[in-house]
Amino acid sequence: MEKELRERRKRTIYDFICDRQYVPMKAKEIAAVLNVAKEERPELALVLDELLSEGKIELTAKGRYKKADERYIVGRFTAHPRGFGFVTADGEEEDIFIPESQVNGALHKDTVQVELLSVSGFVKAGSSKRRREGAVKKIIKRGLERLVCYYEGSTNYGFAVPDTQRFTQDIFIPKERSMGAVTGHKVVVELTDYGSPGKKPEGKVIEILGHRNDPGVDILSVVRAYELPTEFSEKIMRQVEHVSNEVSEADRAGRMDLRKLQTVTIDGEDAKDLDDAITLTMEDGKYKLGVHIADVTNYVQENSALDREALLRGTSVYLVDRVIPMLPHKLSNGICSLNEGEDRLTLSCIMTIDEKGHVLDHVIAETVIRVDRRMSYTSVKKILEDNDGEERKKYKEFVPLFERMRALAELLREKRRKRGSIDFDFPETKILLDEAGKVTEIKPYERNTATKIIEDFMLIANETVALDCFWQELPFVYRTHDNPDDEKIKKLAAFINNFGYSIHIGQEEIHPKELQKLLQKIDGTSEEALISRLTLRSMKRAKYSIASTGHFGLAARYYCHFTSPIRRYPDLQIHRIIKDNLRGRMNGEKIAHYEKILPEVAAHSSETERRADEAERETEKMKKAEYMEAHLGETFEGVISGVTEWGFYVELPNTVEGFVHVTSLTDDFYRYEESSYELIGEATNRRYKLGQRITVTAERVDSVLRTVDFLTAEENTSV
Repeated sequence: MEKELRERRKRTIYDFICDRQYVPMKAKEIAAVLNVAKEERPELALVLDELLSEGKIELTAKGRYKKADERYIVGRFTAHPRGFGFVTADGEEEDIFIPESQVNGALHKDTVQVELLSVSGFVKAGSSKRRREGAVKKIIKRGLERLVCYYEGSTNYGFAVPDTQRFTQDIFIPKERSMGAVTGHKVVVELTDYGSPGKKPEGKVIEILGHRNDPGVDILSVVRAYELPTEFSEKIMRQVEHVSNEVSEADRAGRMDLRKLQTVTIDGEDAKDLDDAITLTMEDGKYKLGVHIADVTNYVQENSALDREALLRGTSVYLVDRVIPMLPHKLSNGICSLNEGEDRLTLSCIMTIDEKGHVLDHVIAETVIRVDRRMSYTSVKKILEDNDGEERKKYKEFVPLFERMRALAELLREKRRKRGSIDFDFPETKILLDEAGKVTEIKPYERNTATKIIEDFMLIANETVALDCFWQELPFVYRTHDNPDDEKIKKLAAFINNFGYSIHIGQEEIHPKELQKLLQKIDGTSEEALISRLTLRSMKRAKYSIASTGHFGLAARYYCHFTSPIRRYPDLQIHRIIKDNLRGRMNGEKIAHYEKILPEVAAHSSETERRADEAERETEKMKKAEYMEAHLGETFEGVISGVTEWGFYVELPNTVEGFVHVTSLTDDFYRYEESSYELIGEATNRRYKLGQRITVTAERVDSVLRTVDFLTAEENTSV
């Protein structure tokens, strides 16, 4: 109610200022005309500051407020290491290119006011259009307050070199504000002055993470850079301490009792938070599939300190050497983990599925289960894929269950294939570390029969729950994936034409089945990994939304995330909605409550998911660079994964990617042919093109930029 009142007041003040735009007024004058009481003047000041920060109003040189000039656009500035940048604004289809000469002191993530100048000569990747160009006219709000840096000390002062290349200036640190940091320390710096022409930014050290060569400091630097919360407050931990370690009789009351059904979990060997279990029987020639998800909401009450912290985190983050959980371990690894032989509370989606993979009927219910066996992906793979006699004997009472699971999963997969669902079967990277945090091995982590079975069952449960809630018209959080941009698809079509492939693009948009067919055609070919990745990059990013606009990649009309409430907040939120509905509490007041909070839940969850993905990728890049540092001078076989006028990227079988600079190709002068994505030697006609197999030598690693440089060997072979 308080928030709504504030928004109404904000709209009133904005409308008033717009009406008086030709007669700007001071804050006191606005207060007087609007009859704002003296005790409410501080509130008025806050509203005016908010409107200023959003770029909706301006403050004149005489201290008067007026409507912002409509020539200007307000958005967020993204800096590029080479000095220029881009501004992204709400309601604008394309971001705006800002030349280095027009940045005017803006720093990465600043909210800025931009004046459009012209259409620039800069062409956005994947587009034939010229990008709009602008100039930063005003910095409305600074975006970065803290940075992770490398400290370089001197006698009376120091400099902090930011880890991010997007913050292009060193930061001056007075000696008395260094906290005793010495050269080589990784530190967190708080900016106290953002600098000006001819003057560097200034700051103070607020945390010393350790020497950059100390074990774990590299990953901790990423944790701090992305502001990932690592510790839970004492208040939250006290709340968790009061949570029971066992399911009581009162907890079980009124729930569907499924403890007599043969129940298994299938996870990785090192998994500790087991949040999904499976039952599968045959009844009258039909499959009865039960997907049982830990009832986390029974222990995380809405708007409690624990719930607010879970929403703030949004998701668990899986870094190379650690997991930063959304919930404390006592919950995620304890009472909310579906451990073998223990009663556990669950929210279940039980589906009746025919021999063609159609869901004929379903029930969503609060349940209690008891897992009979905790299985690993490796064991189930041995049973089903390798037909391992010893493993089949060890789990003989479960073998029929696993065989039923395989048969049903194949039906579900085939049904998805027929409707056009796209399956990107990328090998994930497995980075192995020693006790000191040093990389010992990098290898692809392949999917197998067991992992695919669980994926198939989670997908059908997510679809079924989304469909159920959509048709009941419940306020909800969907997982959506919009159709790709036409320009990117056209670029992909032009690219794959070089390999002899094509895709059919309709009058308005492409159907996911076309991309699915492409992936089937390239299956097993040398260019598979390359084309698969470029296909993925041509698609938009999936997100959370309160509107069911469909999921392009899965070719699904209705989809949500229901199956991982331990590690994703949207799943936890969905469980609350379902339980309120099951218990008859979804009245007008409750619907209004959810309609009010869900847009922010969806937006924030999408944002924290992006943050987690970026942090995970950053730690992987860091460890891959570290690994290659120990293999300098060695020769590798790879595939050219990207070509530019400056050189080309080469990806190794272990997923490490490095760059061959065109200046290192000394046997000829090479020009870039954009239409065929290749570098061509003018005298020798030697060619380097996408998908080409090549032998390279690891030459240099930049541990700051986390990049690897290769040199070409004498011999290389084309596709």
